Amino acid sequence: MEKMALTVNGSLFSTTLPKTSSPLFLSNQLFGLPLSSSSSSSSSSSTAAKPRLQFASKSTTYGPIKCSVSEATEPKKKRQLMRRGDVRNIAIVAHVDHGKTTLVDAMLKQTKVFRDNQFVQERIMDSNDLERERGITILSKNTSVSYKDTKINIIDTPGHSDFGGEVERILNMVEGILLVVDSVEGPMPQTRFVLKKALEFGHAVVVVVNKIDRPTARPEFVVNSTFELFIELNATDEQCDFQVIYASGIKGQAGLTPENLAEDLGPLFESIIRCIPGPRIDKDGALQMLVTNIEYDEHKGRIAIGRLQAGFLEKGLDVKICTSEDSCRYGRIGELYVYDKFNRVPAESVEAGDICAVCGITDIQIGETIADKVNGKPLPSIKVEEPTVKMSFSINTAPFVGREGKYVTSRNLRDRLSRELERNLAMKVEDGETADTFIVSGRGTLHITILIENMRREGYEFMVGPPKVINKTVNDKLLEPFEIATVEVPEEHMGAVVELLGKRRGLMFDMQGAGSEGTTLLKYKIPTRGLLGLRNAILTASRGTAILNTVFDSYGPWAGDISTRDLGSLVAFEEGASTSYAIASSQERGQMFIAPGVEVYKGQIVGIHQRPGDLALNVCKKKAATNVRSNKEQTVILDTPLDYSLDDCIEYIQEDELVEVTPQSIRMCKNPKATNKKR
Repeated sequence: MEKMALTVNGSLFSTTLPKTSSPLFLSNQLFGLPLSSSSSSSSSSSTAAKPRLQFASKSTTYGPIKCSVSEATEPKKKRQLMRRGDVRNIAIVAHVDHGKTTLVDAMLKQTKVFRDNQFVQERIMDSNDLERERGITILSKNTSVSYKDTKINIIDTPGHSDFGGEVERILNMVEGILLVVDSVEGPMPQTRFVLKKALEFGHAVVVVVNKIDRPTARPEFVVNSTFELFIELNATDEQCDFQVIYASGIKGQAGLTPENLAEDLGPLFESIIRCIPGPRIDKDGALQMLVTNIEYDEHKGRIAIGRLQAGFLEKGLDVKICTSEDSCRYGRIGELYVYDKFNRVPAESVEAGDICAVCGITDIQIGETIADKVNGKPLPSIKVEEPTVKMSFSINTAPFVGREGKYVTSRNLRDRLSRELERNLAMKVEDGETADTFIVSGRGTLHITILIENMRREGYEFMVGPPKVINKTVNDKLLEPFEIATVEVPEEHMGAVVELLGKRRGLMFDMQGAGSEGTTLLKYKIPTRGLLGLRNAILTASRGTAILNTVFDSYGPWAGDISTRDLGSLVAFEEGASTSYAIASSQERGQMFIAPGVEVYKGQIVGIHQRPGDLALNVCKKKAATNVRSNKEQTVILDTPLDYSLDDCIEYIQEDELVEVTPQSIRMCKNPKATNKKR
């Protein structure tokens, strides 16, 4: 047995805990269940009972403990500010596919956001077409629910590391986060990234162990791993005492223990109200609101979204718009909205602490402060991490230019990329070597690919070069970005995957058995260069069973040369329509991308060569007609052509190749400029 000191409501008490107490025991016992054995067990009702601690030294029962961030950790100057008790601002963060959006669905349904007879599709927060197709969240979105006279503003954030810029911005708007962790996988790379940012902000954290109904769930391991992650990220003692809630987002159930779930998400809502503090505001101070997100409406124009830090905001109010450099201009609030359930609702005024949307300021930018016209001062601007990958965008120079696209000029391309910069803080655009080329930098290939996909759906037609990493030179030493790659692979395919990662300069630092039987979790530190084209190679090596996740780690010394592709391309040397006769002979040379009857042009990549080096061939050749009749027509058997998506094409191309992107087609071709340079 060992003594443990606790501070409750400013008084110091001590209690005795077993020596073998694990983080799971501590987090459950301190926050979910009473410490003494004589006290009654927690009920399985929909509303979690408020925890009360009993101590040997005192007979009095005390109120709930402050969860996560305590008074002692907050700056002294904030002590003059007051807290709003009727509002909670939270962000839901997690690794990709750990169930954030599904959990938000359940929260919305249980707080009666929708009518009983209303049809509600799954993943209601993923409103973007691309989000629905890919099954991932790309843009963060706001909603709000009401629970026991408390308004809870919820922000659903992306789980993929390439969209980390969205998460970093959103953390400026909230006081706490729900960290959703899969009950089998435990903390993954993106969990680490978002948690690190939240702890730096000093936010309160409630850990939700989701998918607890999975047959291979291992909640104790997951909570212990999460606790270790808190320690690694230098969390304070108060932050390490996090509240743990066990939930099944798809069933809409939550509880304080894995075995004893309530019929609804009551325990989760109770934990949010109890453990996440209300916004700390300067109610009577001068108006201040940091713009952390921007939306666009065809009728209302630009809509600035943020949390009101101080003062009051009213419709029609004259304000000052400031940047961090103290350069200010003036504007007027046209319309004012707050989030109520799933919609934006017009409001006449907004109090400090609430999240609101503002219309009427046409040139507002993310990171600017809407302040009082007379005494307003700017808040610190938003800083996000630097991009690590860049790609060149240029006008379409292929023979088929203008057949499908509406916007084909360099001016169209420049205007569209400028608009993207206004809301996508983690992206950068620079001028290229020529007037019609632009260098777009982002967090990863997926970050830029989503932009490319959106642009082609809007009617743009352009060329894209291969992704390249952004290196740095420090003290005359060349540094390149490294990432932490986590691969979940069945044991029978582990050898092939390990060999593949080794060739790409990956360094294994951890290997452990995952929750499901026969699956191994490999952790590597690998150069970002080595990840280009890796996803398809790993899927091929593991027959589609491996799962690859990556997150940026740091810059390190140049790792040496990496060969990302061993095979060359099959290139068409004649323009025309492909024929089955020509493809039948061409497929002996490799795998084809095209079927018969497809229009091709000179220089277009039509397949993968089975050997290193490119091979030019004619896929438009027709069978010669002779006056000799055969008794039987020759039967031609063609292989099914490879169907490469936009992501696959960008992973495939190399230095002297380009991807031609049009609204209806994605083609690959040789870069004539690069070919001329070689000669």
